[in-house]
Amino acid sequence: MDFKKCLPLFSYIFHPIFSSIYGTLFFFGIAKNYFNNPQIYITLIQVTILTVLMPLSMYFLFRSLGLLSSFTEASIAERRMPIAIQAILLFVLIKYSISKEMFTELYYFFLGGLLSTLVVLSAVLLKFKASLHMIGISALTAFIYGLSLYYQLPFTYLIGICIICMGFVASSRLYKKAHTPIELIAGIFIGMVPQLLLFKYWL
Repeated sequence: MDFKKCLPLFSYIFHPIFSSIYGTLFFFGIAKNYFNNPQIYITLIQVTILTVLMPLSMYFLFRSLGLLSSFTEASIAERRMPIAIQAILLFVLIKYSISKEMFTELYYFFLGGLLSTLVVLSAVLLKFKASLHMIGISALTAFIYGLSLYYQLPFTYLIGICIICMGFVASSRLYKKAHTPIELIAGIFIGMVPQLLLFKYWL
């Protein structure tokens, strides 16, 4: 089987819409002893609703209205509304659901995500199409790296796997001709830099 034909799978598995829930699940996977089950379940439900279910609902709505053509590829014009809505949903999440005092690490993960979303929205308004897939997986990789430092856990292999997956996602986007190398590199920086800059507030 031609491996190149499997590359598009990475566009779905690591679609940016899933980065938030991946990060949240990983966080609670290593920090579950610091929280009770109701706190974990309620937070997971809130994150799922605001970062997965509502964006998916918006996607199907926009698709039915002819405003969006694809789940993994979208033109610059098609990106504006979904990204703006994503910024609003992330703001609602960190304002009303993820407490900085209770879920400090998770709060700054989502704050970094909001900053990345605002940057990429500005880029879209300037007619530049940075890769949302690379933003999502880069932010997730940086968050896992930060958690490994914070909890002093040896996540060397996991971080290595994340970096390899970044390569697969980038290859997938190139294979599908969804982005240029510059757009992929821009996505890495937009996703990773806000996370790294916020490390000083919680590490």
